[in-house]
Amino acid sequence: MKVGDTECKQPYALSLFNISAMSFGALSANAIRALNKGAKLGGFAHDTGEGSISRYHREHGGDLIWELGSGYFGCRNDDGTFCAERFAAQAVAPQVKMIEIKLSQGAKPGHGGVLPGPKVSPEIAAARGVPMGVDCVSPARHSAFASPIEMMHFIARLRELSQGKPVGFKLCIGHPWEFMAICKAMLETRIRPDFIVVDGSEGGTGAAPLEFVDHVGTPLREGLVLVHNCLVGTGLRHAVRLGASGRVVTGFDMARLLALGADWCNAARGFMFALGCVQAQSCHTDRCPTGVATQNTWRQRAIVVDDKAVRVRQFHDNTLAALADLVGAAGLSAPNELLPMHILRRTSPSEVRSFAEVYPFLEPGELLAGTRHAQYAQQWAMADAGRFAPLPPIRSAA
Repeated sequence: MKVGDTECKQPYALSLFNISAMSFGALSANAIRALNKGAKLGGFAHDTGEGSISRYHREHGGDLIWELGSGYFGCRNDDGTFCAERFAAQAVAPQVKMIEIKLSQGAKPGHGGVLPGPKVSPEIAAARGVPMGVDCVSPARHSAFASPIEMMHFIARLRELSQGKPVGFKLCIGHPWEFMAICKAMLETRIRPDFIVVDGSEGGTGAAPLEFVDHVGTPLREGLVLVHNCLVGTGLRHAVRLGASGRVVTGFDMARLLALGADWCNAARGFMFALGCVQAQSCHTDRCPTGVATQNTWRQRAIVVDDKAVRVRQFHDNTLAALADLVGAAGLSAPNELLPMHILRRTSPSEVRSFAEVYPFLEPGELLAGTRHAQYAQQWAMADAGRFAPLPPIRSAA
């Protein structure tokens, strides 16, 4: 599948199934090595996570999606702001295939993060471009842009600095008007991202606050439907590729998301299982028993890179084989033929309905012409391309 429209000089042929964002620092050196070698063996992409590109990402030459968080790790000035020169120096590397701006993620949308100073080793400091032993902060918001329109211009700038590579963004949907404001900015500036990745609230990280894990953010299927509908309703869907991530493990997980509008899927925990993760829930202690989520070199020996890289590739290949079986069983010839009507969902003890009946779907250009769906119409009226905050809702006269 090609990612990159007419404005993109170096489009990328992306697999239907790729490794989702996990940073070096959260994962061990051997885990990063095995993931990237597996991606190289299988011909799929490896998202760096916001911790930037470490030397372990480079060892085996697997394709990289460089994720750019609010800390701008790997391309920051000393004060934490974005540095164009440092970004360009890394982005033009042949191994970097796409650039992904992280607005928010599952489990902690709208929440910053801190890697405590004692965990900032010399290797992590080198990869991220931060002082060793000092708290490494990911702010809750970006400093390179403050509005949807400014964000579009930042995307255009990154595309130019990377010599025309695909540039997009990832988010976990919070308020619908925020994404609709981004769509309005695309229309006003005529600048479009090459791709958007929708992360679900059920995905994310063990480093998130418990209240955020349990209660904040939109679940993946609902968030994906909203984003797909907004792009269709504004006539932009044909030009923007759409990825989905958040507890994607099986072929059926993929089929369900492709039917709702995704062009591809990303997975994190499934690939961690391939590395040997047993969900010991000790990631934060630096004593991961399988060597996946630790910086302890003795514990990392549990990951034999050559062996685990093969397992990573096999998980990718076998998941796609399972998807192919499901597509064939549905009487289809390709995954992109999956439609909402092909997936059934039990809605009560005595009723089963297709996704086409469960979710609303907009027609091309419907948001611009005036939608028949009251909720979409209200949220669209509240969206402003010049800011992420909503306009006051329009209330009918009594």
